[in-house]
Amino acid sequence: MKSLVTGAAGFIGSHLCEYLVEKGFQVVGIDNFMDYYPRSIKEANIADLRRDKNFKFVEANLLEVDLVKLMDGIDVVFHQSAQAGVRASWGKTFKIYCDNNILATQMLLEACRESPVKKFVYASSSSVYGDTKDLPMRESSLPCPVSPYGVSKLAAEHLCFLYYKNFGIPAISLRYFTVYGARQRPDMAFHRFFRWALENQTLKVYGDGEQSRDFTHVDDIVEANWLAFEKALPGEVFNIGGGSRITLNGVIEIIKEIAGRELEVDYEAKQKGDVRHTMADMAKAKEKLGYKPKVLIQDGLKTEYDWIKGLVE
Repeated sequence: MKSLVTGAAGFIGSHLCEYLVEKGFQVVGIDNFMDYYPRSIKEANIADLRRDKNFKFVEANLLEVDLVKLMDGIDVVFHQSAQAGVRASWGKTFKIYCDNNILATQMLLEACRESPVKKFVYASSSSVYGDTKDLPMRESSLPCPVSPYGVSKLAAEHLCFLYYKNFGIPAISLRYFTVYGARQRPDMAFHRFFRWALENQTLKVYGDGEQSRDFTHVDDIVEANWLAFEKALPGEVFNIGGGSRITLNGVIEIIKEIAGRELEVDYEAKQKGDVRHTMADMAKAKEKLGYKPKVLIQDGLKTEYDWIKGLVE
């Protein structure tokens, strides 16, 4: 089997590429090293992969590359690439989100019409639900994003469905709930918390810290992609959570235990687009995919701490 992984040098994409190579897949990974965070971090993510004969890396922008040529011989697409960041998606930068999250997805789906694939697995987000009080969040709930980022992810989901409905593209959308683990982006909360803890700096929290998230370890996300490839029916949407709903204050207490010291916390104003709570109803993913998250929040945080400690030292 031959797979295409977009966003291959990123946090989730690099883990997924490694998993697929271990499964015996030939993997074509594409990434354009967008400057949202330093290129050196992404280069490190795929350093080992570049040495594997079953991994081919293409440095290119999905908006500019010959996608039909890129898709030649591809059996399955794992579309992980996107312009990330809820807080950065406002104002003039929204065009970047439209181009990279919506238009790039549409162009990739068009290419699948020319080069049919067995599965097209799209990485969506819990941000499509918005700031709902209807918990747990269900796939049948009305999406109502409260950030431009969430709007862009939902639009791409709709594209996946309409290309399935009209052209038979076997697309599936996975709504990720707050992913963490080794290689997490430097702008994300856990990465910043651990780095500040290791550097003996004050932790900065937006809001009162009582907001909660259904945190999902990257290993569980990767397995969900594999299960979607193996078992999901085209046109379906699945919540992929970690079953580890906890407040940020609760996370900070665990970080204190891992770091072995008290930490100062500075609470700042809530940011536009942030939601109060997330919680995934995973009944559908469990029933139809056999998905069951395995990594407990305490264990997952420890693996991320060890990784960031290696970066700092």
